Amino acid sequence: MEALASLSEQARFAGYELKTIDPHQFLGLEVNPRAAAIAELVLWIGFLQWHFRTRGGVPPEPILKDFKTIKVADAVLSWSARELARGEDGRPLERTDAEGNRVEVWRYTNPKRPEWPAADYIVGNPPFVGGKDVRGRMGEGYAEALWAAHKHMNESADFVMYWWDRAAELLTLKGTRLKRFGFVTTNSLSQVFQRRVMERYLKGKKPVSLLMAIADHPWTKATRDAAAVRIAMTVAALGEHEGRLSEVTKEEGLDTDEPTVELRETHGRINSDLTIGADVTSMPALKANAFLSSRGMQLMGAGFIVTPAEAKHLGLGRRPGLETHIRQYRNGRDLMATPRGLMVIDLFGLDANQARTRFPEVYQHVLETVKPQRDAQFAKTETKDAEAYARLWWLFGKPRQELRPALEGLPRYIATVETAKHRVFQFLDASILPDNMLVCMALEDAYCLGVLSSRFHVVWALRAGGWLGIGNDPRYSKSRVFDPFPFPDASDALKAKIRASAEELDALRKQCQAENPGLTLTQIYNVLEKIRAGEPLNEADEAVKTKGLVLIVRELHDKLDSLVAQAYGWPETLSDEEILARLVKLNAERAAEEKRGLIRWLRPDYQRPRAGVVDAQAAVEEGAQIAAPLVIEAKTQKPLFPTNDLERTAAVFAALLQAEKPLDAETLAKTFRQGAKAQPTIARVLASLARLGHVHSSDGKTFALRRAA
Repeated sequence: MEALASLSEQARFAGYELKTIDPHQFLGLEVNPRAAAIAELVLWIGFLQWHFRTRGGVPPEPILKDFKTIKVADAVLSWSARELARGEDGRPLERTDAEGNRVEVWRYTNPKRPEWPAADYIVGNPPFVGGKDVRGRMGEGYAEALWAAHKHMNESADFVMYWWDRAAELLTLKGTRLKRFGFVTTNSLSQVFQRRVMERYLKGKKPVSLLMAIADHPWTKATRDAAAVRIAMTVAALGEHEGRLSEVTKEEGLDTDEPTVELRETHGRINSDLTIGADVTSMPALKANAFLSSRGMQLMGAGFIVTPAEAKHLGLGRRPGLETHIRQYRNGRDLMATPRGLMVIDLFGLDANQARTRFPEVYQHVLETVKPQRDAQFAKTETKDAEAYARLWWLFGKPRQELRPALEGLPRYIATVETAKHRVFQFLDASILPDNMLVCMALEDAYCLGVLSSRFHVVWALRAGGWLGIGNDPRYSKSRVFDPFPFPDASDALKAKIRASAEELDALRKQCQAENPGLTLTQIYNVLEKIRAGEPLNEADEAVKTKGLVLIVRELHDKLDSLVAQAYGWPETLSDEEILARLVKLNAERAAEEKRGLIRWLRPDYQRPRAGVVDAQAAVEEGAQIAAPLVIEAKTQKPLFPTNDLERTAAVFAALLQAEKPLDAETLAKTFRQGAKAQPTIARVLASLARLGHVHSSDGKTFALRRAA
């Protein structure tokens, strides 16, 4: 109101006449009838306040007009009919929603995208529902109808992206009157599946540009339960434009009526990850890093987790072979805080009969503690995933068939917590089974640990990985961070130095934790962060500095940063933006090399057979310095389709991982030497993976991996 009143005064002083804007020019879609009525009333109140303050007198009769411009409608889904789903007995089906309430199940006929009213500007604050929560929050029937109506959208995309996608589409239509649009979302907007929606338009034939963005803003005057919510704001227009990116530099009093939020602005072309500068969002995955990284196991059943005492009671140490099926277990809290010493039952590779015959105590335990939970979940939702989990109740929900062969035979591997305040990498013993919230790299070489732990990779990870929408911790996405990351082409001498420093760092941290129970990596890196920033340390910080030998940790990290800079051949004093720009350029160079046949494998003996590359390329030594004109394209031939079930599953996973679009069994079979002979087996593997929820299909014929963010 103050701004409008000021504009009116300025216009009159300058001799201009402002045109009247009234509620009939504000159009809206609101699914809640009460909210729609309130929105229209608020518009009228605002209009009348403006009129009395700038025009004076009473507006013409009738003062309030029912323009019906705020429509009661769903903005992203319409249908020709909606009816209750019924069971075989004719009774309406009910499910338990995300809040634990019993709700009816609806079925939608002819779902489609609704028409939006023509407008000059679109603004909105769509519901904050994560992609993984759409089914639970919106209902099974609604989710299936939504995905059917938006076949071009990835099912993992957050709910708000359906609004962003539709507005961007309208902006690019020929003859559109739409000039700009803007939305408030959670800050998960910068994560992988949200970025893919934006990239389609930012890099399209008729490009859309972000004119303004705030990637990470606090949600002010939040309730206690939502105090950690962080939001993002974006404004977009058609054409190629530079934008204004704002970064929060100070925030205070967020739960008061007068919060303080200070911003710093930068100008330039805004990328889909809501940054300015080097664009890491579209970097291609490198073959050199293929087949090595994956998230850990997703149990989907707390009954799999046991204490060492329970494991002994179940036959560990007494039943031959059980030691390969009850293993140490680590999750994110175990790595960044204090290991709980828990173990996990892993019956992968066994059918139910084999598990019962070989390990009866374990079978009965899982039968009693896991199966009822899986059955109950299927009874609640009856989704394909829930059906597969219920049918294969003795196995993990996501047993990670693609990771297991990569870890086989290694004495240790590298792991990092998917979502954590500090990006820390460490070695885990091969006997440890990783949880779903760990991202694992099947690499035993401390040289790789040193590069991943260096500033060069951490800066890359922070930019490429995205952020958690609730809270503000960075996420590590293996497909966006590890797969495209170009490792340095280091000499053997530098590799040895990096290897030694990384081994020392990993051993030092573990020694400090072993000698000081309760000391966590989070505490160590909190204090290290304070020291680097020159902030004063309190008494507790000083204790952590002493117990965690934080100054030595800092020294080793600094040494790694220096050595890795030398390995890249770059100055040690590069800024973060300069590092990102050089890594983006190096990624492009490596991708071009790989098209010509030079692939700088991290584990050549393991990776080459899976990529179908024969020994003709073995002459190109790992990390060898070879001039591009002298590179000879590697001779490749189709790999053999494996003979055992585990390797067959891994081979299908690998093929789908490299595919740019969904594939059917016939197409997959053509990638192996056996050709059509392998097609029936591949079809059975695809069907099994679909039942387990590892792949999805929109037509029942072609399949694609379900990729995590």
